[in-house]
Amino acid sequence: MPALTNPKHERFAQELASGKTADESYVTAGYKPSRANASHLQHTNNISQRIAEILTQREFIQAQATADAVKSVGLTKAWVIETLMENVAKAMQAQAVRDDEGNVIGEFSYQGSVANKALELLGKEQGMFIERKEVGRPGEFESMNADQLREYIARRAPELGARGTPAVLTNGSGKPH
Repeated sequence: MPALTNPKHERFAQELASGKTADESYVTAGYKPSRANASHLQHTNNISQRIAEILTQREFIQAQATADAVKSVGLTKAWVIETLMENVAKAMQAQAVRDDEGNVIGEFSYQGSVANKALELLGKEQGMFIERKEVGRPGEFESMNADQLREYIARRAPELGARGTPAVLTNGSGKPH
């Protein structure tokens, strides 16, 4: 959809797409303040379509600009991983400081927090960490027997992102409850 033929409508759509309220956009577009008219105009089909188009164009332009920036600096997943691994080595004093010819001229100081953060990011990239969260209220499961617990887990598993069937619950001796 090209720009709207009515310049005030086009300006109104542009202002709404930039995040302004309908009231602000209405006045900026050149209309006298009227909350009811601003709301009505905002919900007309051609305005809604134009806003969606403007936002889609902006997203495309931003994505393209990001891709261009990444390409121009050579930023790749491999480079990020390699650089994180270098940071770990430096932060843990596993590498010496060298000049352009490769001669040792010093050593890095130990920085555990830097190493830990780099290791955390590398671990996340490799899928090593699982986010866990508590489900239910304290004591909610105490009154349930093993079958009720299995049924509850099976029912809630998909919404919590778990796959497969729940493991057999044991009483600590290795035997099912």
